[in-house]
Amino acid sequence: MQVKFQDVTMSYGDKNVLNNIDFEIPEGKLVSILGPSGCGKSTTLMLISGLTFPSGGKIFFGDEEVTKSDAVKRKVGMVFQNYALYPHLSVLENIMFPLKMEKRPKKERERRALELARLVQIEEHIHKKPKQLSGGQQQRVAIARALAKEPSILLMDEPLSNLDARLRIEMREEIRRIQQETGVTTVFVTHDQEEALSISDEVMVLNDGAIQQYSDPITLYKKPDNLFVAKFLGTPVINEIKVTRDSLIQNRLPIPEALKEDITTIGLRAEDIIVTSVPEEALFTGIVSHVARVGKDTTVHVVNGDAECVATDLAMIPQEGEDIYLTAAMEDIHFFNKQNDVIRMEATHA
Repeated sequence: MQVKFQDVTMSYGDKNVLNNIDFEIPEGKLVSILGPSGCGKSTTLMLISGLTFPSGGKIFFGDEEVTKSDAVKRKVGMVFQNYALYPHLSVLENIMFPLKMEKRPKKERERRALELARLVQIEEHIHKKPKQLSGGQQQRVAIARALAKEPSILLMDEPLSNLDARLRIEMREEIRRIQQETGVTTVFVTHDQEEALSISDEVMVLNDGAIQQYSDPITLYKKPDNLFVAKFLGTPVINEIKVTRDSLIQNRLPIPEALKEDITTIGLRAEDIIVTSVPEEALFTGIVSHVARVGKDTTVHVVNGDAECVATDLAMIPQEGEDIYLTAAMEDIHFFNKQNDVIRMEATHA
C-alpha cells in the first residue's frame, strides 16, 4: 500500500507541529522517519495510523483518500516502544488476539499465529507468558501480533529504544528480514541515525515540522541537502569550518568565482580528512589535542583557538601536541550558504 501526504499540516493550539508536508511512501518499502525529539516524527505516524487527524491537507492510501478515516478502516498494524502485551495471555494467545476480536475461527487463528511465530522466530516460546521472555522476545511477539491481521501498512514507533545496544542491532536486522519476507509497507520512526540508515530503503529527515531531505541512506549521508542533515547524520559530527569571501580556504579550492560570495561554511566528514605536509594546501591547521583509540578506530582531535576539527582513519597517527595540516579532496567537501543550504559544485560544471 502506497502512502501519500498532500500539503498536510498539524497544529496543537497555535503551535504547528507539521508544516505543509508532502511525501510518498512507496508500496512494499521500509521507510524510516528520522529526527530529533519534537520534530514531528510520532505525529506523522499517528496521522498515518488514523489515531489522529490533520489540521489541513490530505492523506491517501493508494488512490483512496483516508484523511478522516479511523484506524480500524485503515487496516494498519502498530508496534510501539512499549510492547503492550497482555500479561495474562500466552505468546500464542497474544498473537491471536486481534484475530479473536475479528471473530475468526479458532483453527484459522491458531494457524495464522503459528505462521507468524515461526516468521519472527519465537515458536519455541508460544506457551510462555510475556514476563518469562526477554525484551527482544517480547518485541518479536509484538511484531507478530501487529502482522496478524495482514495490515496494509506496518507502523513502528521507536520499537527498539528499550533494548540494550547488542540486542538493538540484532532486532533491527530481524525487522528488516521480516519486512522483506512479508513485503508489507513499513514506516519506522526513530531518533537513531544508525538504525535508520542500516535498515531503510528510504529515510525522511524531519526537523521543526518540515522535511529536510527524503532519499536513500547513501545519498542522505554523501549528499546532504543542508547543514542540519549533514550534522544530524554521521559520527563524529561533520566538521564545520566558517569561511569568508577573502579567506585562504576560498583561494585554496577551485571554486567558481560566481559562487565564492555565497559560501559561508564548508563541511568535512571526519573520515574524508587527509594530512598534508604543505601548509598552503591546508583547510585546517592546528595542534593535536587528543588521540582516542577504540578498538581498530582512531580519532584525532585538532584544535586552533576555539575551533576544533576531528579526523578518523588518518594514514598516520600523530602525537599529541604536534602541529598538523589537514585537507580533503574537492569531491569530499560540502559547501553551504548563509541559509545553511548546500551548494553543489558539480551543478556549476553541468
